[in-house]
Amino acid sequence: MLLLEVISGERLAKPERGKMRVHKISNVNKALNFIASKGVKLVSIGAEEIVDGNAKMTLGMIWTIILRFAIQDISVEETSAKEGLLLWCQRKTAPYKNVNIQNFHISWKDGLGFCALIHRHRPELIDYGKLRKDDPMTNLNTAFDVAEKYLDIPKMLDAEDIVGTARPDEKAIMTYVSSFYHAFSGAQKAETAANRICKVLAVNQENEQLMEDYEKLASDLLEWIRRTIPWLENRVPENTMQAMQQKLEDFRDYRRLHKPPKVQEKCQLEINFNTLQTKLRLSNRPAFMPSEGKMVSDISNAWGSLEGAEKGYEEWLLNEIRRLERLDHLAEKFRQKAAIHEAWTNGKEEMLQRKDYETASLSDIKALLKKHEAFESDLAAHQDRVEQIAAIAQELNELEYYDSPSVNARCQQICDQWDSLGVLTQKRSEALQRTEKLLETIDQLYLEFAKRAAPFNNWMEGAMEDLQDTFIVHTIEEIQGLSTAHEQFKATLPEADKERQAILGIHNEIAKIVQTYHVNMAGTNPYTTINPQEINAKWDKSFQTNIDQALIEEHARQQNNERLRRQFANQANVIGPWIQTKMEEIGRISIEMHGTLEDQLTHLRQYEKSIVNYKPKIDQLEGDHQLIQEALIFDNKHTNYTMEHIRVGWEQLLTTIARTINEIENQILTRDAKGISQEQMNEFRASFNHFDRKRTGMMDAEDFRACLISMGYNMGEAEFARIMSIVDPNRLGLITFQAFIDFMSRETADTDTADQVMASFKVLAGDKNYILADELRRELPPDQAEYCIARMTPYTGPDAVPGALDYMSFSTALYGESDL
Repeated sequence: MLLLEVISGERLAKPERGKMRVHKISNVNKALNFIASKGVKLVSIGAEEIVDGNAKMTLGMIWTIILRFAIQDISVEETSAKEGLLLWCQRKTAPYKNVNIQNFHISWKDGLGFCALIHRHRPELIDYGKLRKDDPMTNLNTAFDVAEKYLDIPKMLDAEDIVGTARPDEKAIMTYVSSFYHAFSGAQKAETAANRICKVLAVNQENEQLMEDYEKLASDLLEWIRRTIPWLENRVPENTMQAMQQKLEDFRDYRRLHKPPKVQEKCQLEINFNTLQTKLRLSNRPAFMPSEGKMVSDISNAWGSLEGAEKGYEEWLLNEIRRLERLDHLAEKFRQKAAIHEAWTNGKEEMLQRKDYETASLSDIKALLKKHEAFESDLAAHQDRVEQIAAIAQELNELEYYDSPSVNARCQQICDQWDSLGVLTQKRSEALQRTEKLLETIDQLYLEFAKRAAPFNNWMEGAMEDLQDTFIVHTIEEIQGLSTAHEQFKATLPEADKERQAILGIHNEIAKIVQTYHVNMAGTNPYTTINPQEINAKWDKSFQTNIDQALIEEHARQQNNERLRRQFANQANVIGPWIQTKMEEIGRISIEMHGTLEDQLTHLRQYEKSIVNYKPKIDQLEGDHQLIQEALIFDNKHTNYTMEHIRVGWEQLLTTIARTINEIENQILTRDAKGISQEQMNEFRASFNHFDRKRTGMMDAEDFRACLISMGYNMGEAEFARIMSIVDPNRLGLITFQAFIDFMSRETADTDTADQVMASFKVLAGDKNYILADELRRELPPDQAEYCIARMTPYTGPDAVPGALDYMSFSTALYGESDL
């Protein structure tokens, strides 16, 4: 009873003073009842056996007392008794070599474990460096003597017994070690403080690494955008279709190979930023503010500029290809018309400059006059061709044809020659008119032949130009229109053939008259250079072109283009609505509540997998789009979806599902870090959804006020303004679900604060206003001790000593309350 009073600090019932057996049994029962009142269950220990001197029962009772009053109250990280004491020993001896505490028997035989415990807490009592593992007797006796002399721990064990026994008594060693625990219990507070600091520093180190990763990824992405935009904004045109096709192929490689990884990097950057901000909020740290120009909004703006330049570059490429195609067609048409005109004008100036009328007879003059009239008719007929040549040259200049100087020079030469022909024609006409009165004879048949042959010849030349001219169409309707026009032209051929026969009949009539009347005709028809052989040759040549085959081939090409249009449209009309439907479904999932957050996360990841599995159809559509571009198809009436729409929709879908998954993960982080139950999380979500009347995933200020009132908040305008500054720091007037969860979790959970960390440092410093580097290295893990030493400023208070560090300003800096 006296032993129990000493170790418990309580008074027991008054003992019996008699010496009889019954008195002794009564006193032992009082002691046993006191032990039982402390929650100790006594099994097979009776007062009679104790009084009778049963050594086994007596030792059992003493061990029960030791367990209850010396060992049972030991607790380390939610463990108790034996496990807690063993964990305490392992942690205290972990830094020491040759010490490996795994039990309470053979791990202590070499004595180094006891010496390590003493040195860890009182390093001045033992020179641990001089101890040897192969000298257990010296180690044990040193530990026992020092513990008895300086720590007031009785010498409960015998060194010879421990060394000479294969397995020392576990209970004896546990009892003796518990004395060390109680002797050094004050150091346990320092360990707890160190653990708190380790936890805070670990969070800070992890956040700093995330910030560095964000800065690097943002810098790399912005640098890539900075290098890519000038390339996309380069609008220097090429002179050939082949060069522009190569530019288009390079652009396709950019879209197919270079851009998709950067889209993924941008999405990952936003996810990392949101995760970092969530972790900072959960640990009561200030929000992360990236370097200037590297905000998520800056990256989004740069990305928008990139996509704007990309869209403009693609439109420019397609317009340039259309322009070059048009230029090639116009240039060829210009060369054909110029060659025909130059062939016609060849020798006309020399002819107009002759003065044969001065020595000609009257009949010759009449002939020359009629011939000149026919020439003027022919000249007027060629006026349209000259105007066409000038118009084509003008259009080539407007479209910036690369060989415009040579075109302009040739056109100017034709126009100058045409003006010269006009002047010469006018002069010759005036000269012939002056001498017309002197001339009489005229051959009407020649004149009629010339008048009819000239326009007919011009018509044949025009027909030859039209049949030999190249054409360009983009739709089946256009090629069908050309085919119809060609059929209409062929329908006019019988009437033209009648005109040809009539012209040839005039020539035959002339020959008949000459043969009949033996007229001596010198030379050819004086009114025209056209002869029947030339008419027949041009007539035969006009219908040897392969225009029908060209129309058939072009019709087949347009049919193939139409097939490509329908093939693309059939897929686009399915994929476009599918993407829109998936976007709407993701929106519903993010609002509705079905199961736990883990269930929602699993559902979203399965949903993401199904979306990714849809990628081959997007790739197939890209292939069809490439075929359409290679075929130079610029419109598609069968669908309102373009490849650009599908690409943007697909990228938005991938970004939306990734962002939604990240929001659920952040909610899980918030729930676990704040200790919020699933029921609370569901209640928060239900409240948010109820007051999110517009179903946009955000509440306005009035809806948020109503939500808080419904949850029991009684607040004035000032308090509500304070809450709004927390959930809506940017003052947008909108509260997201994540901000709502952060606020509610902050209201319902406890977190580390700067004051708590400062108090922990003060424990490690022994209540001093400063702390030494050696104290940090002794109590903290090496990497976190060096982390603190590198960032703490020197202490400058009145009680400062050399090497003193200011842990107060360091603690506040961890939570953004002062500059580090």
